[in-house]
Amino acid sequence: MFGLAAVLFFSLTGITLNHPRWFYDGVATSVEVEGRLDPALIQGDTDKLEVVEHLRREHGLRGALASFTTEEDECVVTFKGPGYSADAFIRRPEGTYRVFEERHGLVAVINDLHKGRDTGPVWSAVVDVSAAMTALAAATGLFLLFYIKRRRALGLLTALAGAVALAAAFFLGVG
Repeated sequence: MFGLAAVLFFSLTGITLNHPRWFYDGVATSVEVEGRLDPALIQGDTDKLEVVEHLRREHGLRGALASFTTEEDECVVTFKGPGYSADAFIRRPEGTYRVFEERHGLVAVINDLHKGRDTGPVWSAVVDVSAAMTALAAATGLFLLFYIKRRRALGLLTALAGAVALAAAFFLGVG
């Protein structure tokens, strides 16, 4: 059942990716907030964990920590997730910050899941297992074509025709 669900998910999200105007739900929420944290956290050796946890706790930021850069006068903290991003710009001398958060709708989330964008190691494993199962199913089909003698000629011709059609579409459409 996992293989069936994976093929169904990736085929449907392939359509949403290929035709974004058909499925664009128009749902994107942008929020800008300001705040202040203890300047001691960002002076000298920046306590990155405490800064990140403060931002999550105070503003409900989610997603994985994508980057935390520290410069002389500013720290920039970036969170990313499927259909989600948040950037915090922290002024080191004062401890003031500004957070820009953007949440997209369901279509953007499932499209990011399809691409494995900002999804983390668990979803990456799901994508890998899905790809392996699909490749195994295709290889099994080819094996059966070679094994069942009475279907071999027609099956191989059909497979060849499919490969030629795919190559032609590639060279005509992309190349």
